[in-house]
Amino acid sequence: MGITKKQKEVFDYIAEYSLVNGYAPTQKEIKDHFDFKSFGSVQRYIKYLADAGYIETDWNARRGITLLGGLGDSSSEIDNYPAGSSVSSLHTVDSNSIPLLGSIAAGNPIEAIESASDMIDVPSYMIKSHSARHFALNIDGNSMIEDGILHGDIVVCRQQQDARRGETVVAVIDGEATLKHYFPVGQSIELRPANKDYQPIVVDKNSGDFSIAGIMVGLLRSYI
Repeated sequence: MGITKKQKEVFDYIAEYSLVNGYAPTQKEIKDHFDFKSFGSVQRYIKYLADAGYIETDWNARRGITLLGGLGDSSSEIDNYPAGSSVSSLHTVDSNSIPLLGSIAAGNPIEAIESASDMIDVPSYMIKSHSARHFALNIDGNSMIEDGILHGDIVVCRQQQDARRGETVVAVIDGEATLKHYFPVGQSIELRPANKDYQPIVVDKNSGDFSIAGIMVGLLRSYI
């Protein structure tokens, strides 16, 4: 699961506080430090970090946060981090920075593949081939909800021009992009949604107006 800049700041505060004081901050201390307007905001950040594997929580304890370190690590990086050092330089997750290219339709196609407007850090386990270019796209629409791909999610894609039957692809039609399942049928391509309320998009396999920009390899979601 990915982590936003703000979520990383909250984790860094918890980690640095724990290193200095020997115990975790309270929810009130987190709330006051970041000037959050409610404890609900604090709890959403804590829940996200727990779901992502950075911390464990005991909601019945006043200082019930336990640091776990990076995802997939055999031991916590925090345990071996020198006391008094700046936690802002701690790499809690092995990650790669890839271009965030804008929005892509999970509904009717919209213009999507464009110049990179931003960069985003994604877990390295999503980047299986470091020789291939990867990019991320924001999801706009709900035609893939039965696959758990929701409006507002970010999909991580490996750039390539071919795909296997059934893979989830970034398809470009007449210069516009959409996220769908790829199914070749005779001389046609069916781009199938994962939503019973949507119909497949059918294109000519040999059409110069159709291409594959990449295949989906991961998904990021923020609950904040």
